Amino acid sequence: MAKKQIAVIGAGISGLGAIKCCLDEDLEPTCFERSDDIGGLWKFQKNPLEKMPSIYKSVTINTSKEMMCFSDFPIPEDFPNYMHNCKLMEYLRKYATHFSLLRYIRFKTTVRSVRKRPDFGVSGQWDVVVETDGKQESLVFDGILVCSGHHTDPHLPLKSFPGIKKFEGCYFHSREYKSPEDYTGKRIIVVGIGNSGVDIAVELGRVAKQVFLSTRRGSWILHRVWSNGYPMDSSFFTRFHSFLQKILTTAAVNKYLEKMLNSRFNHAHYGLQPQHR
Repeated sequence: MAKKQIAVIGAGISGLGAIKCCLDEDLEPTCFERSDDIGGLWKFQKNPLEKMPSIYKSVTINTSKEMMCFSDFPIPEDFPNYMHNCKLMEYLRKYATHFSLLRYIRFKTTVRSVRKRPDFGVSGQWDVVVETDGKQESLVFDGILVCSGHHTDPHLPLKSFPGIKKFEGCYFHSREYKSPEDYTGKRIIVVGIGNSGVDIAVELGRVAKQVFLSTRRGSWILHRVWSNGYPMDSSFFTRFHSFLQKILTTAAVNKYLEKMLNSRFNHAHYGLQPQHR
């Protein structure tokens, strides 16, 4: 019996894992990647393509290597607990090479459309149109795995900032930020206290004249390093802590966590004390 043909869209972390899982299940995957390399979000590019994810040069993962690695391919011991994006790319290349995944990837190929076939109710098959070097090709697959990620469309709510069109300085989404050199000696406001906002504000603080970090409400700041120097996630997300959360009240758990986070620095002293627990 012929193997079922599976289309995998995207060759980032999810796409690579999808290819490997297809092979484990005796399926025949074909991965379509519109760039010229694997890695997706984690492939640093100074000038990213439109509708492509984009990171800044200094990005370091916020999940420890023990918690984020593929279960069947541990990250090398000499890699840092929290890897710079170039080390993560090195790991992904090792993974793809070890399991011979690259042979199943068609690079510089864009998926133009995915539609159910006229006889889908019987066959369960899909018509897929792809484009390579300006030439389109129609293919038939038994299944589709969409691994294109979601960090592609920047959210820039300019309507929320009256007068922005008259602003004489420059403004842009963090997707366009790459490195701090161009901002030496400038006054900057970073809007948003998510991971990217905090990262960029800290980095710019080393070169800019002044940096403001704007947030509509406070936030609990968790450090990558937890008690005794161990990674936060591998220390906290354990069966023992899961057991404690089941037997303790939510208020007790919140009180313990807030005390621990405030022991690093008092959030109230920096105007970061949230109203939410």
